[in-house]
Amino acid sequence: MSKRKKRKQLPLPLYDELIKLDQSLFNEEGAWYTPDYIAENMVHTFRYYQRAALRFFHYSQVSQAFRHRNINHVLFHMATGSGKTDLMAGLILYLYQEHGYQNFLFLVNTNGVLNKTIDNLTNKASEKYLYKPQIEIDGERIEIRQVQSFPKNQSKNTIYLKLATVQSVASDIYTQKENAMGEEDYAKHKVVILGDEAHHYSATTKSEKETEQSWESAISTILNAREDNLLLEFTATIDLDNKNIYEKYKDKVIYRYALDRFIQDKYSKNVKRIQSSNADIENMLNVVLLSEYRRRYALDQYGTYIKPVVMFKSQRIDASNEANEKFNEMIETLTADSLREFLARQEQITMEQDSETLAFAHQYYREHDDQLTEIVREIKREFAPTRIINANDTERTGLLEKGQYDALNSLESPTNLYRVIFAVAKLTEGWDVLNLYDIVRLSDDPKVKGTKATTMSEAQLIGRGARYYPFLLNGERSYKRRFEDDSKDSLILETIHYHTINEPQYLKNLVESLNEMNLPTGTDEKNPLLNVKVKRSFKQTDVWKYGKIYYNETVEVSDDYYDSLEKYGVDNKKDIMIPYLFSSQELDYKDREVTGDVTNTHHVAVEFDKRYVNKVMNRISFYHFHNLKKYIPLLKSREQFLGENWLNLYNRTVYAIVPRSMTKDDLRPNEKLKILEAYFMDVAKKIKAGYNKRRGTNKFIGYPIKEYITNYRKRVPNYDTSRILMDTNPQKVQRFEMKEDYFVYDSAIINQTEKQLIDRIGERVNEFKEQYSDVYLIRMDENMHRESAKNHQLKLHQFGYDHNEIRLEGFQPDFILYLKNADFIVQIFIEPKGRDMEEEQWKEDLLLYINEQEAEIMFEDETEDVKIKGVKFYTMNDGRNTIKQIGEIALGRAFKGLSVQEL
Repeated sequence: MSKRKKRKQLPLPLYDELIKLDQSLFNEEGAWYTPDYIAENMVHTFRYYQRAALRFFHYSQVSQAFRHRNINHVLFHMATGSGKTDLMAGLILYLYQEHGYQNFLFLVNTNGVLNKTIDNLTNKASEKYLYKPQIEIDGERIEIRQVQSFPKNQSKNTIYLKLATVQSVASDIYTQKENAMGEEDYAKHKVVILGDEAHHYSATTKSEKETEQSWESAISTILNAREDNLLLEFTATIDLDNKNIYEKYKDKVIYRYALDRFIQDKYSKNVKRIQSSNADIENMLNVVLLSEYRRRYALDQYGTYIKPVVMFKSQRIDASNEANEKFNEMIETLTADSLREFLARQEQITMEQDSETLAFAHQYYREHDDQLTEIVREIKREFAPTRIINANDTERTGLLEKGQYDALNSLESPTNLYRVIFAVAKLTEGWDVLNLYDIVRLSDDPKVKGTKATTMSEAQLIGRGARYYPFLLNGERSYKRRFEDDSKDSLILETIHYHTINEPQYLKNLVESLNEMNLPTGTDEKNPLLNVKVKRSFKQTDVWKYGKIYYNETVEVSDDYYDSLEKYGVDNKKDIMIPYLFSSQELDYKDREVTGDVTNTHHVAVEFDKRYVNKVMNRISFYHFHNLKKYIPLLKSREQFLGENWLNLYNRTVYAIVPRSMTKDDLRPNEKLKILEAYFMDVAKKIKAGYNKRRGTNKFIGYPIKEYITNYRKRVPNYDTSRILMDTNPQKVQRFEMKEDYFVYDSAIINQTEKQLIDRIGERVNEFKEQYSDVYLIRMDENMHRESAKNHQLKLHQFGYDHNEIRLEGFQPDFILYLKNADFIVQIFIEPKGRDMEEEQWKEDLLLYINEQEAEIMFEDETEDVKIKGVKFYTMNDGRNTIKQIGEIALGRAFKGLSVQEL
């Protein structure tokens, strides 16, 4: 692959100013945090970047630095799938409560996205509704009312939300219609415009035309109808390389959260490409085998059911329909013998790049040769024509409006059986499928090549498909990846594969498109583990032979302590209230009492018998007795768990909070199951969080370096796209040879932030040696722990009781700076951090807590004088002065050598 030319990152003055303001100690709003009324009234908890986006917007509206400016038009440039609609929902509450806005105009350019957003923001009966059933701020109930026009006389405690396509709003502005909102209507009360998929609204700017009646002009008219009207735009794909677009938005981009960062933060699936020269029919069968292997692997390895969805992407509708017919025929004629023959042929094919994941799948079927007849039977059932959606309209006029649109947007539902989608262009913006695992680019017509426009559309589709699927794992759901990247588990359960045709020009255009989107992908190929070895020279030192590294001891918590669910934080006395409206969502459930008159909901008793309870407990692997026993050691049986001394389920009433139109007789059996499942999931979460076999102490144990600092193996992440990742991102991981004596390993597989830390320590080794005879930097890699069963002991745990956040699991700081002289040893824990600092603040708090509690620290071996220290997170370019802190700890003074500013 040819080397890409690095492209300079264009400056964004407003965003850059806000970053500096956020980091400034003199920011009068620096202590501001996301208001409780947002967390209390929204279903999802904001992630760190959503909190930052809201914080930056808050600064722009209230900070002294902006009071001389009217920041009334901003753009949130955030990755597909990163939760822009959640952010909008939070901003609506913020602007209502803090700035008195009651009128919100939501704009989008397609009916599909519009219908989805109506559900998100106004439909309490929808599984995708983003607010709690009853919004309450400062004791006042707030109503969100969907309207076609904003009323002249506005009611107290009411948010008016007009959701419309930009086409209809522009038409109303330019054409005098009865009951339509014209310019003057947007001048009566202050209005916030929320522009989703905002890249569509700059056609005039982009083309350098002046069209009086463009969408862009209509939005501008509404914004300028009042000085205090606001325009908040949201998009994942703004073309800032276009000079006119850049000039329009350079002072309006208020926050950026790029797709590559979204993927690196583990909020999405990984993305891998499988490049094949197979014919379409062979690719189809390969992806069927892979998809079915994913389903079986999840069930066999983790006892969890997932339904992986496959999408076949064509360039032409007639080709897509033809492929659909060929697919049906392929599945219908598949036999155990034909599958054996296919696997044999695939084994003989030498592909330019072997797919590691396909190899796993093929090997599985070869190992289960005696079961192929049953496997083929299941494939025929799973991929039957009744489980295929053809999303091409042609003669099927209005197909997506006749029920299949809803099916496409509920593919994660257990009652939705669709496994395959054939499509050309229907599924773009607004499609929020989470369990899409394979996209197959069909070759269609050899004469039709993938143009740049085509591959950009495909890259955007891949970005949408990369949304993470929060499947159950050990009874828990997570919205972040849980496995080590490129591991077998990760490749099968946390990676979306894009199966491409092996045509040079098409691949060139596709890679360029992926780069433009900053979408990190790589070819799915064999990625060997690399050896990282302890240097021979280090093994000859006394530090290796006799030295120790120190971590605090943990003590066991007796099983007898956990003699009731109260010890886990579970109430087994009160009746159970479950918000049925959210019971089927993959969300955290929280107990909530309903008192007084509730306008739109009431609670009804849920009648069920033991069959329901058994089904729920069988469905959730946490409640399989062998697992339940791990967390409740005193438990004798599942029946005892349900009894009076534990869950006490049958002596309490389960209530569901439902719309007033529903009665208890309206609850169908599957809905009762969902209600009970929501409750049991919450109890499982509390039990796991409340159970810890060990806790940290202030006693530190010395572990012999020669036994614990060992050789290990690690992969280098395999990415070949995303220019931010490849060129400038401080989290890019590479292998570096480490020849310097102070580093104990011969190489390091690390990111740019970690490499910079190592280099800055290296630049000060001579100063350290003025006071210490031995100076070593030790990389504590998690992979080293995986290869040694005893290395789980090398974790730092909280001790004492003065922690803002109690976290008993412990963690392993990435580096230890080991300093020794004739009198004492200093061991400094160092943790480089590129992001997630807010979420992992407890780790930094623990590192600094060690310093504060120096007098309380005890050692098992008192013969050596040892000092245990920790420092603030090290960030890129040492923005937190961590190196200075290291100098003050180790030398008792600032370094005489290079300063941070001189580097």
